[in-house]
Amino acid sequence: MPPPFVVALLDRALRRSVPLLLGLLLSGCASLDYYAQLGRGQLALLQAREPVSRVLADPRRDPALKRRLALAQQAREFASARLALPDNHSYRLYADLGRPYVVWNVFATPELSLAPLTHCFPVAGCVAYRGFYVQGRARGAAALLREEGLDTYVAGIEAYSTLGWFADPLLNTMLRWDDERLAAVIFHELAHQRVYVADDSAFNESFASFVEQQGLRQWRASRGLPEQDERQQRQRQQFTALVLASRARLESLYASPVSDEQKRTGKVAEFERLRRDYRQLRDREWAGDRRYDAWVEAPLNNAKLLPFGLYDQWVPAFAALFRQADGAWPAFYARAARLGELPLEQRNQALAALAADG
Repeated sequence: MPPPFVVALLDRALRRSVPLLLGLLLSGCASLDYYAQLGRGQLALLQAREPVSRVLADPRRDPALKRRLALAQQAREFASARLALPDNHSYRLYADLGRPYVVWNVFATPELSLAPLTHCFPVAGCVAYRGFYVQGRARGAAALLREEGLDTYVAGIEAYSTLGWFADPLLNTMLRWDDERLAAVIFHELAHQRVYVADDSAFNESFASFVEQQGLRQWRASRGLPEQDERQQRQRQQFTALVLASRARLESLYASPVSDEQKRTGKVAEFERLRRDYRQLRDREWAGDRRYDAWVEAPLNNAKLLPFGLYDQWVPAFAALFRQADGAWPAFYARAARLGELPLEQRNQALAALAADG
């Protein structure tokens, strides 16, 4: 299992971020040193790949590893055959990187603002983080940003998509997940290869999250498994709502005319309120389930709140779009792609209308 601060919600909100990894495609604003570490990291990952079929056929390989990879291949075949997701070499390869995360992402905001420090790149567009293949480099980058007075957060990432530029492998970092999470992330990452809109993370991640969720329902049904227990999803939604409410209050505070010192005092008080509200929710409605304790009790700042809500915002809209397509995946993807071609304001209006209709 991953460390406590990435369980449940962060499993969705952080680990599957599209990385800043294509060194040859990066914009000129990045330093040559940053280019170099991205290039080395991606090259090392590519060199570590081997066909899953070879691993499965090798009697010397770990039987437990082979069982997980065999399951992953069943999910991979299901993704293309039943969900109309790309039929390519992605997730038919395996790479053991010998570390718990493939990259570490650094998020940053001003001390008294929730506006992220963004980085823009061709293909991937603008995103609210920078990725590093070495944990020490990520921590060093975060430390430099803190010296500039910014709030920072470093998150370990266990999987990512190159949007079809490379054949993305199954990673040892992914195999710590349970069987359903492993299948779900394959559906999610392949969805990014099917439809992707530059500069609109909310669209991209909500789209992939819907494909993941609906795909997992169909995967379970195909295997004769009962419907998923919705309790964890409901808890995740409740926790997200708590964090989003806290973020909204902070945004109001930072936009107010009070002094910076008053804003700093209010910021501390707001994070204490978030902890208090969480404990009440946990104890009254979750029967003491402590899955988010470590994240809540660790230091909080603006940057740590950035990923919340982004990955679920338009899921109801895509659910409505799927119903309009009569549950036909190719028609659904075509409709989603047409939405992605709209200007941002029109796209959001259309998604809002879909969500309301749904």
